[in-house]
Amino acid sequence: MNDILPALPAHSPGSIGTEQDGPVLHVRLNPTHLDDALGVAVLDDLTALLDELHDRPDVRVVVLSSLGEDFCLGADRTEYLAALDADPAGATMRRIADKAQRLCRALENTHAITVARLHGKVVGAGLALAAYCDLRVGADTCRFRMPEVGLGLPPAWGGAMGRLVSEAGVARIRELMLTCEVFDANTAHRLGLLHKVVPVDELDRTVAAWTRPLVRRAPESLVLTKRMLTGFSQASRTADVSLLDAHLLTAHLTRPQSRDLTAL
Repeated sequence: MNDILPALPAHSPGSIGTEQDGPVLHVRLNPTHLDDALGVAVLDDLTALLDELHDRPDVRVVVLSSLGEDFCLGADRTEYLAALDADPAGATMRRIADKAQRLCRALENTHAITVARLHGKVVGAGLALAAYCDLRVGADTCRFRMPEVGLGLPPAWGGAMGRLVSEAGVARIRELMLTCEVFDANTAHRLGLLHKVVPVDELDRTVAAWTRPLVRRAPESLVLTKRMLTGFSQASRTADVSLLDAHLLTAHLTRPQSRDLTAL
C-alpha cells in the first residue's frame, strides 16, 4: 500500500509560486511580477514549505528562481520602517530578522538538493538566500551587490556572512562587503558564488542538466553527502556569531539616528 504524502502547505497570495514536476519542486519568488523584495510573507511561506519537506521524501530537488525582472533586490525596507514605527523598542524588528535566520537554516538543512536559478540583480538578502543553495547558476547578465555597509547597516541578514565566507573566502567577501562594489556574473563564478554562468536563455537547460542526474541518484546517498558537506562547511564556522544577527540589526536600527532607511 502506498504511503499518502502530505500536501505542500498553502502560501500567501503573491508571495511564492510552486510547481512540482515529479521529484523536482520549482519554487518561484515574485509570482505577481510586482515585488522583487523579500518580505515577511515570503520568509514565512518559504520556511513553512521547507519544513514540510521533512515529510515529503518524494521531493528530491528544489529549484529556487524568480518571475520578476530581477531575482531579488534584498529585504523589504518598507516592512522594516513599519516595524520600527509600530514598535520603536525593536521587538517586532527582531522577530523579522529571526525569520530570515530560520529560513536560511531550513534551506541549508533540508534533505532536498537546492538549486538557485539567478537572473537580473541579486542584491543583499537575495545573494544571502542564493548562497544557502547547494548549486547556483546565473545568467551572464547578472549583477550582484552587498550594499548594507553603504546604507549604514550591519551585514546581518539570515546569518549569511559565515556562509558567504565559507563559500567564497574571507578576503574577497571582506572587500565586497566593505566597498559595496557591484560585481558581475564572471566575478561571482571566480569567487565560487556561482557554479555556472550561461546566457539567460540557457538557464533552464542548465538547471535541467543538473536535476536529471540528481533524481537518478540513490536518495540516501545524496542526503548523506549533502549533510556531510554541510557539516564541513559549518565546522569552518566554529566561531559563528550569526545567532546574534537579529539582535545586531535591531540594536542598530532602533538608534534614533538610524531610522532613515529610505536609501535601502
